[in-house]
Amino acid sequence: MTPAAPPPDAPEASDAPDTPDTPDTPDVTVTVIVHNDAERLPRAVASLRRQSHRNIEIVISDDHSTDATPRVARELAALDDRVTYLRLPRNSGGCSAPRNRAIDIARAPFLMFLDSDDELPKRAVESLLAAHGERPVDFVMGAVERVRVDTGRTSTWMPHLVAERRTVAGIEAEPALLFEHLSTSKMYRKSFLDDHALRFPEGIHYEDQLFSAQAYCLAKAFTVIPEPVYRWYTEPYGAADAASISNQRHKLSNVRDRVHVQGLIDAFLERRGHRALRDAKDYKFLKHDFRMYAGDLPFRDETWLRGFAAIVNPYLAGLSEAAYARLPRAERVVIQLVRDGRLDEAQVAARGLGHAVGPRALAEDADGRVYWGDRVPATPAGRRELDLTDLGPDSRPFPGAQFRHEITRVEPAPGAALALSVRTYDPGRRLPMGPQVASLVVAPGRRRLTTRFRLDPVRPGVYEGEVVLDLARAPVPQDGFAGTRHPLVQLTDGRLRNSGVLLAPLALPRLTARVPYRAGTAPHRVTAEPEGRGAGRLQLTWVPVGVTSRVLGPLVRRVAGEPGSRVRRAARLVGSVLR
Repeated sequence: MTPAAPPPDAPEASDAPDTPDTPDTPDVTVTVIVHNDAERLPRAVASLRRQSHRNIEIVISDDHSTDATPRVARELAALDDRVTYLRLPRNSGGCSAPRNRAIDIARAPFLMFLDSDDELPKRAVESLLAAHGERPVDFVMGAVERVRVDTGRTSTWMPHLVAERRTVAGIEAEPALLFEHLSTSKMYRKSFLDDHALRFPEGIHYEDQLFSAQAYCLAKAFTVIPEPVYRWYTEPYGAADAASISNQRHKLSNVRDRVHVQGLIDAFLERRGHRALRDAKDYKFLKHDFRMYAGDLPFRDETWLRGFAAIVNPYLAGLSEAAYARLPRAERVVIQLVRDGRLDEAQVAARGLGHAVGPRALAEDADGRVYWGDRVPATPAGRRELDLTDLGPDSRPFPGAQFRHEITRVEPAPGAALALSVRTYDPGRRLPMGPQVASLVVAPGRRRLTTRFRLDPVRPGVYEGEVVLDLARAPVPQDGFAGTRHPLVQLTDGRLRNSGVLLAPLALPRLTARVPYRAGTAPHRVTAEPEGRGAGRLQLTWVPVGVTSRVLGPLVRRVAGEPGSRVRRAARLVGSVLR
């Protein structure tokens, strides 16, 4: 159990908060932690001020910001007597200290936490508090909306865990909930935290994971509701030096912090008699925590890979075989290659995660079992984890066969075209020996551009071919297309078709061209580059440019669905003139 937090640091004299002069005790205290985030703090606080349940206390807990945050926070406190500003006298370097100090001064019987770059949906407090009122529980948790800052796309975090409203009598009844380790998606009974001296661990990152694991294990009962109670803004392509630890996976210290927290969780489970949760907790680490790093492996250099293996391998060795057995085979392969020190091969395998990409080669033993890679593993663990026999690489239906298509050369071609050299690996020997007809397919809009080319055998299981992708021939919609596409390679076997992703060289420089299209259609700027994360597929991005994109696009979209209208014909005429 985490020891009780030390006495709270007193706020600086000039920043000491004034307690709102009201006889009423607030129902809920919501703590907003902030550090050097003056720009987004007002949005977070505004989401609290407009909560449908108004009897709340808002504590802005500032981890000694050095930007305009103190001024902005004081202005927000002056606007609403429900807002209190707490400033730590020194920077703690994490989320734990500002949360703990706010817990210690909170006046309400229930607590919530909000990060300054996120928001609460309007009915979040009301929904969680109502669930607390239905039956006595230690905390209530709800759904988290994830909003991508770059695209605006919204999804639900771990939707299967919060789809059904229910009260859970202890985490051992539903150990899968360990996957939902966010502290911000929950409303806690303050007496529950105080009775167990439960505070956020200070001086480490990934504090949410330890705090949440402890809360789950200490709670006699908690309620899950499907209503959205938190809006989490994510920046998957944000700056690597951003404050969010999600964007700092390139640092080996980040790996070390995550593994360290797992060890603390393990020790807590052991100490509290929750050994039965170890398989579920180990599976969570492999499926979620390790998987986040696995997708980045292709983009790391040799020094980083060696450091990564040195940190994770001792911990991986102690995880249960049952946890490994629950993983998809592709993930087990990547983990085992890291454990075996085959780090360059782990990078190759990681490029197939999530995309059904096969290996470059298979090895077969005397019993006819086949393994990932060009040699039979030397150890029992290697043979167990790298065994692909049950996946039927040489017998599964052709549409599901796992080929591997890699670009070996990319050069600009005349006009707006790309000359590609493609190598296709057929480790299961599914293709007949001899030349193969393949197609490169991409669809910027509803219609596809299909370019046929020939793959010639260079040795058993390996084919190579050349294809020119003419971007000027792409059937871009008349009102333009703004978006990203990843071309596919299609192979056929009679009437059966197999589609696979096309992997780009990760060192491929960005290639950009201005592409004119047919009369009445805006010209576009098209960029070809490797995908920045994950598999590193060839990525094509279209952006309309010029006067037409600003004038014609909105006009045509407004009259979409009226193919015979005079307005649409006029739009086409205007487009041809503007071009």
